[in-house]
Amino acid sequence: MEFIRGIDIIKEDFEFQDRLVTARFNTLFTKSAHRWYLKLRQAHGHQSWTRFKTHIINKWANNAWRFKVETAFQSAKFNADNDKALPWFCQQKDRLTALYPDMSEFHIHRKILRQ
Repeated sequence: MEFIRGIDIIKEDFEFQDRLVTARFNTLFTKSAHRWYLKLRQAHGHQSWTRFKTHIINKWANNAWRFKVETAFQSAKFNADNDKALPWFCQQKDRLTALYPDMSEFHIHRKILRQ
């Protein structure tokens, strides 16, 4: 997942300790992710980045999550009367990037435009 790779890179580049990384989660996560984080933190207390990484993968990198994102991508048809082009396109791009992190920009754009 791109989020985890980003945290790992920042942690390594700046030699951050786990507490510096995990302390930001309360403000970094929003909506359902924030509620999930608060429940996890309340149940287990402070945990290392490695433990949080495992929890994140189990929560969001599973078949149910993948199905939900794929379904959202496939069902989101652009409607010029109701949708603004840039936000719609960016949301579709984010969905594909989450599903296929190694897909090139060209292929992402082509897949969106062919939809």
